[in-house]
Amino acid sequence: MKLPPLLKATLIKRYKRFLADVVLDSGETLTAHCPNTGAMTGCAEPNSTVWLSTSDNPKRKYPNTWELVQTPENHMACIHSAKANDLVKEAIESGVITELQNYDSIRTEVKYGAENSRIDLLLESDKQQCYIEVKSVTLLLDNGLGVFPDAVSERGRKHLRELIEMVQQGHRAVLFFCVQHSGIERVAPADAIDAKYGDTFREALAAGVEVLAYGAEVSVEEICLSHVLPVLHQQP
Repeated sequence: MKLPPLLKATLIKRYKRFLADVVLDSGETLTAHCPNTGAMTGCAEPNSTVWLSTSDNPKRKYPNTWELVQTPENHMACIHSAKANDLVKEAIESGVITELQNYDSIRTEVKYGAENSRIDLLLESDKQQCYIEVKSVTLLLDNGLGVFPDAVSERGRKHLRELIEMVQQGHRAVLFFCVQHSGIERVAPADAIDAKYGDTFREALAAGVEVLAYGAEVSVEEICLSHVLPVLHQQP
């Protein structure tokens, strides 16, 4: 995924979930949109170097969107969580994700399930449907361990229940961890943050839901999924 020209800045603070104050190299201070609903632990430290995109939509109150951060440990991370769906779709279409090939079509945001959800990606062929729920992972703990979610997530548990239902109906279902943080080397459910999510995660595995994790190469010019990461069934 090629990125548009980005504006380099220094983070002052993130607040009200969706706003961030930054200072440009010129000394100008501005408020940017923060496209992430999570806690962003480790990715929103004051004085971190960040990069912003700029919209040409004159109706936007905040024309700049926070896209990337260089963490205090000098890792690169993409905090724009919605980009994860596009990254995974692009990687499937280019053949990078070998586990998700040999389908005829790919659709996005398709309604499904008993709890009125929308699946991120639906792969279809004459023989099979594959339901893929994508989760962006940016929370790095010790020793290269990345965990999800970074805050209690009832919505995340709902998505797991929907995937279990798809398996029970005879379909293929995949939970896909899109790791947009260069320091993460393996992924686990965040049992210490959301124990209920961890329990439902393991229920999904036992029911036949597949779990994949791929790491991304993140730079100011481009983000692309490139390598498989191991998935642990429980947070160490």
